[in-house]
Amino acid sequence: MADTKREIERKYELPESLDGPQAGDRTWLADLTQVKAVSAVVHQGVSELDAVYYDTADLRLTADSRTLRRRTGGADAGWHLKFPVSTGIRDEIQAPLAETVPPELSALLRSRIRRAELIPVVRLRTARDVTHLLDADGALLAEVSVDAVRAVRLTAHPATASWTEVEVELADDGDPAFLDAVEKKLRKAGLRPAAAASKLARALAETAPEGADGPQPGETAPVSATAPVSATVPAQATAGDHVLAYLRTQADVIVAQDPAVRRDLPDSVHQLRVATRRMRSAFRTYRQILDRSVTDPIAEELKWLAGELGIDRDHEVLDERLGARLDAVPETLLLGPVRARLRMWSVAQRAGSRSSTLAVLDSERYLSLLDTLDALLADPPLRPAAAGPPGKVLPRAVLKDYDRLAGRVAHALALAPGEERDVALHNARKAAKRARYAAEAVRPALGKPAQRLAQRMKAVQTVLGDHQDSVVARDALRSLAIQAHAAGESAFTWGLLYGREEAQADRREKELPEVWAKASARKWRAALTR
Repeated sequence: MADTKREIERKYELPESLDGPQAGDRTWLADLTQVKAVSAVVHQGVSELDAVYYDTADLRLTADSRTLRRRTGGADAGWHLKFPVSTGIRDEIQAPLAETVPPELSALLRSRIRRAELIPVVRLRTARDVTHLLDADGALLAEVSVDAVRAVRLTAHPATASWTEVEVELADDGDPAFLDAVEKKLRKAGLRPAAAASKLARALAETAPEGADGPQPGETAPVSATAPVSATVPAQATAGDHVLAYLRTQADVIVAQDPAVRRDLPDSVHQLRVATRRMRSAFRTYRQILDRSVTDPIAEELKWLAGELGIDRDHEVLDERLGARLDAVPETLLLGPVRARLRMWSVAQRAGSRSSTLAVLDSERYLSLLDTLDALLADPPLRPAAAGPPGKVLPRAVLKDYDRLAGRVAHALALAPGEERDVALHNARKAAKRARYAAEAVRPALGKPAQRLAQRMKAVQTVLGDHQDSVVARDALRSLAIQAHAAGESAFTWGLLYGREEAQADRREKELPEVWAKASARKWRAALTR
């Protein structure tokens, strides 16, 4: 079973005065006792580390700031997979030592490497001289390592490189501000932040074939369709440039959230689903820019993916809503084993959904979808309107989505309360989401008018979304009441919650006209099209 550790560290380069023949001079380490909170600087000795780094032939992991290694020696021998969180912060996922890449780690890389083989690219042998910075109670504040590194390229054009660097890694649950104080002292001693983000990056750069444009393991260019694509647009951007930048962003989110879903990280399924919805929405909204004969089949596959992932997510949202509603009920009104009943119901509803989600992400259909998205973005099926100016082409598409929403809201408000109106309001909610996504997609091109429209569409979506969630919750509460009655339990509490949900839906319906009036003000329309 893989374990995860949050790693917060900073790397430094030793100046020539402290490296080379004088590399054994560690007086600058002793000076760290002057850092606030440091009571002792304790030498721990030297260990020999031997790490082999794996990547695809075209360095997809390196291009995406991911590292996978098999390391022996030291206290944490085994397989290590590192994901960047932010500058200087990474999640390190560890698995026991084995001859081949552990399946639980390779699965976390599948959205990036797809069917490509992971091969050894670099071997690093490191003599690690470790020192601990301790507080007055003897607790570890940080670990300072002076690493003498020798790198060997393992692929075509083998080469070697060597250097010495310093790592300062914060202790578990430590205050990152402590690293600022340490850095201030190290800079005074002449150390400077390392130019390379990792040992692997430096090794690839310093062992690259002469004349190569960037680190390469062989003859293959370090370009991968699975690496994140910058969602920037050129200075003289066309309407098509802006739409493609938005689509690239959503494709990047899908790839990035895949391992997060596999790790069961909070909100990861939701974020992945939202990216698929935004991409599908963009395909529909910007049909004058992208050929729908190409995008429609892709949209259907995105719909399939979102639907498969939604099973678990929808249950999760419903569980949270019903749990919160139950928590708000006074104890005197909780008649019968209602909490136990809700737990049993939740387990039954979500049984197998987690394994089903993982099966979808491991399926050939899903991998083919990712390949198709890469191909679409590499060679987009642009229509003539894509070459037009953003300020002329994009507002028309946004306003068309808005007009669709306006028609659905008017239709829903004209209906009497009941099931037909609930369905109409749900359809209006979907139109509000599409209008919001349309505005968000063109915000870089159209500026504040698009931003304001997106905000107003979100307000409409929120009201309609809460109404729909209430409809779904009432169905679940009715089911719970029936189960409780059949088991000889009181159904009073479930009826109470049903009534509260019904009242909540009624409040939302009454709020809608006012929210819609604000959202449909014509000021933004003029600003959007001028």
